Amino acid sequence: MIVYLAGFKTIEKTWNKPTNDIHLLSSFWEHKNGKFGEYVTQEKHILDSGAFSAINDKTGKYKNFDWDEYVKKYIAFIKHTNQKLFFELDIDCVVGLKKVEYYRKQIEDAIGIPPIVCWHANRGADYWIKCCEEYPYMALGTTTASNAGKKIRANPKILHWFINHAHRNRAKIHGLGFTSTPWLKELKFDSVDSTTWNVGGKFGNVVLFDANGFPTQRYKSDKNKKAKTIELNNFNFEQWVKFQKYAEKNL
Repeated sequence: MIVYLAGFKTIEKTWNKPTNDIHLLSSFWEHKNGKFGEYVTQEKHILDSGAFSAINDKTGKYKNFDWDEYVKKYIAFIKHTNQKLFFELDIDCVVGLKKVEYYRKQIEDAIGIPPIVCWHANRGADYWIKCCEEYPYMALGTTTASNAGKKIRANPKILHWFINHAHRNRAKIHGLGFTSTPWLKELKFDSVDSTTWNVGGKFGNVVLFDANGFPTQRYKSDKNKKAKTIELNNFNFEQWVKFQKYAEKNL
C-alpha cells in the first residue's frame, strides 16, 4: 500500500533531505499561482485537483467560480509538470455530476490519461460499479465532513465491499484522507493519503513508530517557540516516512 503524505508545503522550506523517494500528495490549489517545489515533478507524486479547497474557500467565491477556466489551468499544470497520477474535480455539489463527467472527459482527452475518479456517497453504489468497469483507478471519499462519509469510514464491511469490487474489476482504489492505522492492516487499499503527520506540530505531540511500522506512543513536547514547532514537524514527518516505507512493503 502506498501512503501519500499530504501537506508537505508546511515544512517545504525547512526540510533539507531529498524527497524523490517519498510519496507525496499536493493540491493544484496550492500551486495555482504557478509556484511549486521540485517534489511536484518527481515520480512518486500524486496531484489533487484542489476542488475541496476551492469549494471550502472562506471567501465563498466558489459560488461564482469560473470552473471552466480552473479546469483549463489544471490541465496546463498537469502537462507542464508531467503528472502521471491526478484526481478529477469532484465538485458534484456545485455543478452536478453531468458537469463533473464533462470535465473528466475534457481532462482525459487533453492529457491522454484518465484522472482518478473520486466517488462520494451521493453518486450511489451503481455508479461505483460502473466506474470500476471503466476506469483503472478509483478513489473512495471517506471524509468525516459529511454524515455519509462518517458512516462509510466507520464501517469496515462497507469499505471491504468497495475495495473488493474495485479489485475484481482490476481497478486500483485510493482511500481519500484515510490513514486509520489499525484498519489499514485489514483494508487492502492500493493507496491512501493523509495530513495526520502534521497534527503533532499543532498540538505539541511527538509521534514514534515501532519496528512494526505503527505508532506506539505520543507525548507532549515543549512547544513554546516557533522553532520548536518547525523541529517537531520535521521529526514527525520523518516518522511518517518510516511508516510509509513499511506500508509499501507490508500492507
